[in-house]
Formats: sequence, structure tokens, C-alpha cells
Amino acid sequence: MKYWLMKSEPTVFSFEDLKKKPRSTDHWEGVRNYQARNYMKEEMRKGDKVLFYHSNCEVPGVVGIAVISREAYPDFFSWDPKSRYYDPKSTPENPRWFMVDVTWEKAFRHVVTLEDLRAYPGLRGMKVLQRGQRLSVMPVTKEEFDMVVAIGMKEEK
Repeated sequence: MKYWLMKSEPTVFSFEDLKKKPRSTDHWEGVRNYQARNYMKEEMRKGDKVLFYHSNCEVPGVVGIAVISREAYPDFFSWDPKSRYYDPKSTPENPRWFMVDVTWEKAFRHVVTLEDLRAYPGLRGMKVLQRGQRLSVMPVTKEEFDMVVAIGMKEEK
């Protein structure tokens, strides 16, 4: 099993939006960075755990846990000229972009903010804390995952 951090802007698609979907599952479409795409296509497997991170909002941070419920398949939004994720170089015969399905698993008691992440020495190596790291999909270690979950599930912050 691998562990991931996936970012989404809550005004575009929030953790609560995921929970409200049928079976609390939706596809993670629109990734248009090759490194993030490669993580999804080549490394993500069904059952992998995800830290769901709200970005570009008043209080950015990890809000809960999701799980990869379907491995990578072509991102069909890239073929739709009406989609904001359209890419004319991607075709059904030669897809350029991929997506996975993600299922809501558990909400944290409170947001684990960037400030929280920086406060724990064991989390200082997380990619999300590194300068210039803007990927929407990035790996985390099991130790980082477990520590973030423990912080998010504490009774009191």
C-alpha cells in the first residue's frame, strides 16, 4: 500500500462534495501535470490511502482520509472541447491524461493546517512543505500519513 496527498480547492471540489457523491466516490479528473499524472498512472493502486488537502482557501490543510477505489484510466474530460480540461492532443486512441477514482473514508475532527504540519519535526520532509512544490498529487510516507491522521483526529488541537 502507498500513501498520497491530493489537493483540491474546496470551492471547486471539497471533501464534503466527495462525501455527497453516490457511494461517496468520484473521479479525480483534470490533473494536467505530467509528474502528478505519472504518480496516478504508474504508482497509485486500489486501496492506497489519501490525505485529502484543501488548497487555495482561507485555511489550507488536510481535512480527511480517502482511498483509491479505481486505478488509473483515461481522463475522458480531455477529449471534450466543452470541458475546461480539454486537450486537443489527447484522444481516445492515444490518451495523454489519466484519472483515478477516490472514495471518501473519514473526516478529521479538525483541519491539519500547514502551520500544524511545520510544527512536527517528523513531517518537515513532506513534499507539500517544500518550496515550489505545487503538485496536486504527491506521495507521503506511511509515517507521515499516520502522524497527520493522529493530529487530525486528536480530541483537542
